[in-house]
Amino acid sequence: MNAPWKNTMPGNRDPFAAYVCDEATLDILRPVVIELGWLPEKCNRGGLRNAVQSLSVSASPNILMVDLSESGDPLNDINALAEVCEPGTVVIAIGQVNDVRLYRDLVASGIHDYLLKPLAASVLRDSLNAAQAVFSAPKANDPDAAKHHVASAVIGTRGGVGASTLATSLAWQFATKMAKPTALLDLDIHFGTGALALDLEPGRGLADAIDNPSRIDGLFIERAMIRAHDNLAILSAEAPINSPLMTDGAAFLQLQEEFRQAFEMTIIDLPRNMLINFPHLFNEVNVAVVTTELTLASARDTIRLLSWLKTNAAHVTPIIVANKVQSNALEISKSDFEASIERGIDFLIPFDQAGAAKAAKLGQAFVEANGQSKAAAQIRALSERIQGASVIEPGDGDSRPGGKGTGKKSLLGGLDLKALLAKKEKQAGQPA
Repeated sequence: MNAPWKNTMPGNRDPFAAYVCDEATLDILRPVVIELGWLPEKCNRGGLRNAVQSLSVSASPNILMVDLSESGDPLNDINALAEVCEPGTVVIAIGQVNDVRLYRDLVASGIHDYLLKPLAASVLRDSLNAAQAVFSAPKANDPDAAKHHVASAVIGTRGGVGASTLATSLAWQFATKMAKPTALLDLDIHFGTGALALDLEPGRGLADAIDNPSRIDGLFIERAMIRAHDNLAILSAEAPINSPLMTDGAAFLQLQEEFRQAFEMTIIDLPRNMLINFPHLFNEVNVAVVTTELTLASARDTIRLLSWLKTNAAHVTPIIVANKVQSNALEISKSDFEASIERGIDFLIPFDQAGAAKAAKLGQAFVEANGQSKAAAQIRALSERIQGASVIEPGDGDSRPGGKGTGKKSLLGGLDLKALLAKKEKQAGQPA
């Protein structure tokens, strides 16, 4: 159905059609339709099921209004409607159920608007005008416009360092504050939290893509992704934990290609183990946000990840982000950490447990729920760095802010665990 990244408005389709269940609604709808210059004959009696039957044998209109009043399972019926609607159709649903959860689920499934019966002519007119505006709005994938796409992979050095929280906040920041059509791809197939963090159901989109890579195209992306709002779409899964991931990775490459055509920004929440089985995931990635904590284990794995990127994805610009930093509770100091990884830390995000709890309770991205916090300020600065990273040549040394020259020294040789442990024990033995 409708999506902000669709590009065409077919000229040979009816501009409007409606399928409503009762005469009272038809009596309100027809005058507004006439006022907008459409044919009142296109206002049909019959609800969503009648719309599915009719559109299965005829072209769908540019704007479609369907009545859910007689639907026992609106979400499943909307999915059936999606199967017969042509790409670019803007769908407005009307119904009798006044439920915020239903409204959010319908909008996430691709519905443009949901109106509550009995209809008011002014509300109806505003909704139809907004639907018309979809076709005149600038399109992100206009083939005549110069395309600029940045794909970023957010990788946690260890579990629990906050990579998923950071990925969700970055996606929200790009989509909302920078007004860029953004895709969030959560590749933690079994335990991903990208949709959960925004209080959305993950859907089956990613699982379907993995099972049927040949189906992936622009229309599939439009229907499979759940939408947090107009500029932010999420593709994730919540696969049963007794179902192993069975794929050669072809689906991931195809998804990245479609994202490149449909969005300006792609954020990939990438579990570190995916690098082992699917190194080609970095073929189209511009930036790797390596998310770490100031601990011995994270220092070791930051070195390993940087070494892997240097060998397997030299075109990628790495950005080191130290997350959950507590100045009074560091396992190793910032200077020791930087000496170990042989380069500077680009961003330090302070620990904010209260802010994380607030975001979880509100079902919002961290940076949305805590806009004035120091942690959010660092995330905003990181988003600006990522936005411009595609024009920065990746490389070692001081070409990156905060970077330190590496020379020819082995990366793995930079982590002196014994020295760091000795320093840690010495600090622990000093009186408070």
